[in-house]
Amino acid sequence: MTASTPAVPSRGIVAILLMVVPLSQIPLDIYTPALPDMVIDLDSSNAMMQNTVTAYMLGMSLALIPVGIIADAVGRKKVLLTCLAIVIVTSLGCAVAGSVPVLLGLRFLQGIGACACMVLSYAIAADCFRGSRLTSISGLLGAAWGLAPVLAPALGGVLVQYMSWRAIFALIAALALVVGLVVAVALPETLVAENRARIDVAATGTVLAGALRNRVFVSLILVFGLMAAAQLVFGVIGPFLYQEQLDFSPAAYGLVALIVGGANLIGELACSALAARTTPRQLAIGAWVVFVAGALVLLVSAATIGPSAWAITLGACLALAGCGVLCPQMYGLGLGLFSRNLGLIGGVISAGCYLIVSVAMAGAGILPENSQAPLGWLYLGIGLGAGVLLMWTTSARRLAAAAA
Repeated sequence: MTASTPAVPSRGIVAILLMVVPLSQIPLDIYTPALPDMVIDLDSSNAMMQNTVTAYMLGMSLALIPVGIIADAVGRKKVLLTCLAIVIVTSLGCAVAGSVPVLLGLRFLQGIGACACMVLSYAIAADCFRGSRLTSISGLLGAAWGLAPVLAPALGGVLVQYMSWRAIFALIAALALVVGLVVAVALPETLVAENRARIDVAATGTVLAGALRNRVFVSLILVFGLMAAAQLVFGVIGPFLYQEQLDFSPAAYGLVALIVGGANLIGELACSALAARTTPRQLAIGAWVVFVAGALVLLVSAATIGPSAWAITLGACLALAGCGVLCPQMYGLGLGLFSRNLGLIGGVISAGCYLIVSVAMAGAGILPENSQAPLGWLYLGIGLGAGVLLMWTTSARRLAAAAA
């Protein structure tokens, strides 16, 4: 399964992918400052409204592998355009939804459509790049993906304070429409005919079984999922912690999310810059240390000074900076182990990640929100599990053997 150098032209493709990949994350982050208002408007509860995040994540998780398989058979562009159309329609539906059950159903379908923006962006990148260059491009895609938690909550906080949470979903539809037009006009088909794989259940099962028997590959998925869960849990706990416990306005919380997201973005840019200049183990362990430091800041501050905006923000910044490095690194390393069926392999990586995140999101709904301590303990547990996996997975010998 050693990768070969793709023959597909890559000029200009990265710029388009940098527009596409955030649309998997924007529908997840942009409306989080509106969650308290949505609870009131739809006569619901905090836990039920947080389930709109879980529904989206579940839709993504279940669709990632089928979308990857279809894209391996018919090409990337057609599938991506179809899924962008789904995002547009469901976003407009969310904007006019009058009940929580309808909103949950639409969010599930929205996740199905948006999953292509992530899995196919990375598959297209793998069509065009290999080795450390692929890891570096994965870092750039991660940075673009990370712009969502940087910019989207801040924009969403302004919209909900001065307009309505419904305007947020209308904006998502407009963004998907613009990106869809760019894809339709400017994105070439990157999956050459000889690399296409017809839809064959038996063959797909064989590829899946082989991938899931690769313990390094599975470990990379687990670390990716744990880090993504840590990143996204903050997005659903943060609004209630800041707005209800610390009396922040939605716009003020949006500014906090901008700061924390900026730390995550710095981590993703660091992954892109350092991937070709250091070993996978050095990069991963360095990021892990930063993440654990963030967890300890949350725990120590909770035990000594209680809820504090500066302490929560500092701890979250450190933790999410570590996530920013590890998420794209794990994706790039996992995808780089294979040279064919990259849509399917990318779907497996993403599906595994988002299934872990979906469980974390469901658990986040029951975490107490009167202190940063529960978040700190969750981060510490995630850090310990990820650290063990990273020490085993990221040796040069083990990575080389897994790709052989």
